Amino acid sequence: QVQLVESGGGSVQAGGSLRLSCAASGTKYSTYCMGWFRQAPGKEREGVAVIDRDLSTIYADSVKGRFTISQDNAKNTLYLQMNSLKPEDTAMYYCAADRFKCVPPYGGSWYPFAWYGQGTQVTVSS
Repeated sequence: QVQLVESGGGSVQAGGSLRLSCAASGTKYSTYCMGWFRQAPGKEREGVAVIDRDLSTIYADSVKGRFTISQDNAKNTLYLQMNSLKPEDTAMYYCAADRFKCVPPYGGSWYPFAWYGQGTQVTVSS
C-alpha cells in the first residue's frame, strides 16, 4: 500500500524559500513517477513538478527556474526546493505517485496520479 506524508510547509514572505519533503512507503515496486501538485482556493489542482525513476524531470512553466524536485531513494523521500516564492505560489501542496512513466502536461492539464498525500500548506505573503 502506497502512503505519502508531506511536511515542510509554512508561511514565508515573497522572495523567500521553503523545502517540502514527502516520506513515501510502499512505493519501491508500485510506482514509477512521483511528483508535486498544488491547489489554491477556488482553483483546480495543478501539477508543479514530477520526477521519473531515471531522474528525468518535468516542471510547470510557472515554476521553472525557481523550484527543484529531487528524491533520496535511500530515505524513500521526495523533495521540492522552492526559491523566489511569489504570492501566487500560495496553495496546498500534495505529494503524488503513479504507476506509469511521467508524462508532460497536455494543453496545460496534468493527468491525475494514482496516489496523493494529505497535503501541506504553503502561504506566501507580499
